[in-house]
Amino acid sequence: MQNKGIIKLFAILFGLVSIYQLSFTFIANKVEDEAATYANQKIGEDREDYATLRDLEESRYLDSIGGEEVFAGITYNTAKDKELNKGLDLKGGINVILQISVKDILKELANGSQNPAFTNALAKADELQKNSQDDYLDLFFDAFEENGESKLASPDIFANKSLSDEINFDTPNEEVKSVITRKVNESITSAFEVLRKRIDKFGVTQPNIQRLGDSGRILVELPGAKDVERVQGLLQSTAQLEFWDVYKGQELFPFLGQANEKLKALLGKEEVAVEEVDSTKVSDEDSIDDLLENAEEEEVAEQEENPIYDLIQAPGQQGGPVIASFQLKDTATVGKYLRMPEIKSLLPAEQRYAKFVWGKPIRNSELVDLYALKGNKSNEPDLSGSVITDATQTYDQFGGIVVSMNMNGKGSKKWEEMTTKAYQQGSQIAIVLDNIVYSAPGLSSGPIAGGRSQISGDFTIAEGKDLANVLRAGKLPASADIVQSEIVGPSLGQEAIDSGINSFLIALLFVLAWMIFYYGKAGLFADIALAVNILFIFGILAGLGAVLTLPGIAGIVLTIGMSVDANVLIFERIKEELDKGKTQLEAIKDGFGNALSSILDANITTGLTGVILLVFGTGPIKGFATTLLIGICTSLFTAIFITRLFIDGYGKNGKSLAFSTGATKNLFKNVNIKFIAKRKIAYVISGVAIVASLISLATVGLNQGVDFVGGRSYTVRFDQAVNPTEIENDLIAEFGSAEAKTFGSDNQLKITTKYKVEEEGSEVDAEISQKLYSTLQSYLPNGTTFEDFTVTNSQSAVGVMSSMKVGPTIADDIKNASYFAVIGSLIVVFLYILFRFRKWQFSLGAVAAVFHDVLIILGVFSATYSFMPFNMEIDQAFIAAILTVVGYSLNDTVVVFDRIREYFDEYTNWPFNKTINSALNSTISRTVNTSLTTLIVLLAIFIFGGESIRGFMFALIIGVIVGTYSSLFIATPLMYDTAKKNSEDLLKRKEEEAEEELA
Repeated sequence: MQNKGIIKLFAILFGLVSIYQLSFTFIANKVEDEAATYANQKIGEDREDYATLRDLEESRYLDSIGGEEVFAGITYNTAKDKELNKGLDLKGGINVILQISVKDILKELANGSQNPAFTNALAKADELQKNSQDDYLDLFFDAFEENGESKLASPDIFANKSLSDEINFDTPNEEVKSVITRKVNESITSAFEVLRKRIDKFGVTQPNIQRLGDSGRILVELPGAKDVERVQGLLQSTAQLEFWDVYKGQELFPFLGQANEKLKALLGKEEVAVEEVDSTKVSDEDSIDDLLENAEEEEVAEQEENPIYDLIQAPGQQGGPVIASFQLKDTATVGKYLRMPEIKSLLPAEQRYAKFVWGKPIRNSELVDLYALKGNKSNEPDLSGSVITDATQTYDQFGGIVVSMNMNGKGSKKWEEMTTKAYQQGSQIAIVLDNIVYSAPGLSSGPIAGGRSQISGDFTIAEGKDLANVLRAGKLPASADIVQSEIVGPSLGQEAIDSGINSFLIALLFVLAWMIFYYGKAGLFADIALAVNILFIFGILAGLGAVLTLPGIAGIVLTIGMSVDANVLIFERIKEELDKGKTQLEAIKDGFGNALSSILDANITTGLTGVILLVFGTGPIKGFATTLLIGICTSLFTAIFITRLFIDGYGKNGKSLAFSTGATKNLFKNVNIKFIAKRKIAYVISGVAIVASLISLATVGLNQGVDFVGGRSYTVRFDQAVNPTEIENDLIAEFGSAEAKTFGSDNQLKITTKYKVEEEGSEVDAEISQKLYSTLQSYLPNGTTFEDFTVTNSQSAVGVMSSMKVGPTIADDIKNASYFAVIGSLIVVFLYILFRFRKWQFSLGAVAAVFHDVLIILGVFSATYSFMPFNMEIDQAFIAAILTVVGYSLNDTVVVFDRIREYFDEYTNWPFNKTINSALNSTISRTVNTSLTTLIVLLAIFIFGGESIRGFMFALIIGVIVGTYSSLFIATPLMYDTAKKNSEDLLKRKEEEAEEELA
């Protein structure tokens, strides 16, 4: 091997850089452990808000020592910025995809147009998007053009004052589309910047925010974030701040009385008599008692005397702005009543523009106050939040938390006018954020000059900071709906780390021991190279700022199993050269040289599937692909160069190096399996398996996960074993459709529902969480509150450990991307094999074997998912498993094909079947070694690696077994059958040429 000195220097430098990169992770973890210990000691566990206070104290500690040197000039802040990032599944946190409402942007650009062609096009675009992958804007344009002669440049659509510089009455539709498309993109970019500013101030380390194409979707990842409601509020708040004059509660309270009486008449509140039941007319299916019971229930339901008065919990205080207080659960009903045209018509003329809005829910109660704003014909506030220049969380004179705001010159002038009027009239000004009244203060000390104001509202410190943050960042140009979310509690994240490390160590120890057992001292050198390989992988991950996920750990462990393959290929070729009588030095040189082609081909095909995963995958799947690709590169370097350095160094003084042990010296020698003769038996076995798979897929189908069909899923843990069937029945009664399955231990369930999957908004999320809690409350320990049950900053041992939500539109996108990923990988690999082997028969055999493997895996999942004791959903992780199997199967097939090609060139006079049989037999030792080590590695992850990736690992285990079989008994025989005639003709021509030469 040339340039050994350069390779040694590079390996040493690379190793030192990797250690340096990983040192930041060790330093950050050490300081954080000290901070956690300090916070636990300072905050007593008996405190009611222990978890929140502990986290705050931990943050204060880290902030206070962040700039201090920890080791060799490295501070905690520096180390934290450069540490190895842990993903959601290892650290806990929140991952959401937000959909910026293009519909809202269009309405804004059209100044709220009520043109029928415009509103109809919006409605149709809403409907089309449910089953379409096109952008909303394209759907809107298509729907609008179906109106025939309608023009986008109509004066009551886009040819308005705000767009007059670019659109006039004569602008053709195509030009309008171009302008509107640009405006929409600008608004989405603005929304992205607003969200980025909010997140930067949120306080989590290593947040990630990125736009997803041009669809208006924005990905936000907040590892370590725990307070779900706080994050949702931060992301979805449009920050539409408004200042309104507000009516005194006593001015509108009489209106509630009139509304109550009107509703009694509208809802038909007259007494209903129970009709006499003629027993002779009762069918066999009903009983008199049943009919009487139903009639009594109807009578009770219709005798609610006061639709509004009965819901009032307390009237507002005399002189204050609150009309009355209601329970939170009744606000939707009351709001619906007040929006009825028959009720709104009862308002006197001077109050006809009154806007009824709710206040911020009162802390530690279920009550919400009702206000009435002094609206106007244009429905615009006297002053909006656009005048705010700064906002900070501070304290009032009583120590309460408030948000102080400063306004620009225009806002200051208007604010002074409003406060002067309110002071003179003894009234209040309501401060409204996103249609919720946060406070409605009076002005006892006179008008306010200088543009200063405050928002109070019984805030916590976190709420005050978040509110100031969103006001500083500015308002979103449109609403942002969460169309996909994944929430992982900190407890589950720690468990994932523990299980991931356990599987990693067990798999590593087995591989190290096996290599020494099989190859002796040469195996020890391979183990050292493997240890260097692992160091390089983690060092590169840390240096690139990549995110380590649980599938990523699986990718690293799988790389360990597959990296053995390169050393096995090399050692087996060296043993072959030694058997030919070559010296040790020559055998080592030729062994490395002859193995290189197979190693490169095998790793390139696996790498191609990894690239497909990286392109089409999302979230954790990208983590798996990243570690797989890095592992392939480092494995190649360490196997080809590092192992060679040790072997050459050991033998340079004439020392003899055996590439086997006493137990393995003659293992797999003189193997003579007639593979080609047995191919018809293999065809029958595979044919039966494929037909069975197709029948199961056609009749039973697959258990498609939330990723592919949309819905919500929750991992819920209980304090004792539960019956999933019993809980599923309770959930179906509440949600209409739901599924509950044991997930890991028998005290943990995975619950899935499609209830209101097409509805967006935090209100729907909150409603479903509350319903889930109510349904499961009887199975939880006494005293478990809703806050304990949900994924919050608590370390509760029961409740929701993680949750996921996927909207139907994005589920379709994920499914389509998965199809493209599988088909794309097959096409790419087919072309690569065709390029390398120059015969289409090789490509056909390889791709047919892959189809064979994938069909059988799908069939196994279809036939067994109903009774297997672990999750077997078809989701993104499963697609990653399929593509990994594709890569592994091709890896195995390419090694076999490479040896066949070599035998073709070396034994030109052999019959075709003898050449193939001999080539296959020569690879048996390598095939058994690689498959066995990979299988043991996968079993270690399957058993010890955590429930969330058990189905993923099961697919890989089946794939390795079937893939090894198909390489020997499907890919090669198919290649033989399609190329046999050409080979026989070639051999015949060679024999004829030889006879002519002899003559």
